Amino acid sequence: MLAATYPGTCALVHADAFQLLVATVLSAQTTDERVNQVTPALFARYGGAAALAGADPQALEAIIRPTGFFRTKARALIRLAGQLVDEHGGTVPGAMAQLTRLPGVGRKTANVVLGVGFGVPGLAVDTHVTRLANLLGLVATRDPVKIEQQVTAMLPPSQWTGFGLRLIEHGRQVCVANRPRCPVCPLQSWCPSSSTRAGPTAGRRARRGAPPGGRRA
Repeated sequence: MLAATYPGTCALVHADAFQLLVATVLSAQTTDERVNQVTPALFARYGGAAALAGADPQALEAIIRPTGFFRTKARALIRLAGQLVDEHGGTVPGAMAQLTRLPGVGRKTANVVLGVGFGVPGLAVDTHVTRLANLLGLVATRDPVKIEQQVTAMLPPSQWTGFGLRLIEHGRQVCVANRPRCPVCPLQSWCPSSSTRAGPTAGRRARRGAPPGGRRA
């Protein structure tokens, strides 16, 4: 049903793996739309890892300010670019272990880059995936690594990347935090947390995004 509803594509506008990596780092604590507003100017000025590594911090901060936490992100991006230059010749590595050694890059960002940029299957677990995986009864934990392990065990690798991207889009458009649109949700027939189901706790679970049964992990 998710595949019939959403294309399973990444909302971050990018031309290559480097731009995707930078955009994904910038997307923390903000929206993809906001990131897409700043990246054209960012990449026009810093077209590759070497240019970004030598960026003036204040100039970089001014460009990415709309994404929030701009000072922390600017420092992380300059360090990330420097490490790409020093250790990988300025190119983005295509392996999880190498990506997660880069400043500001965790498993979520690495899985986005691997899945979208390199075609390597991976489930990017962000706040939307965490919330929806619990609401749908797929998992009963908020640990991103456990969610990744448990959900990927349910699917063939070819579906990992698309499934994660579709959950994210569903969380943005329909199963919105604190105001889920359960009556129009295409997954309501299967969702144990839907407010359209009978029971005193269904609606509360849907609003809170708590694991099934009201448990907190």
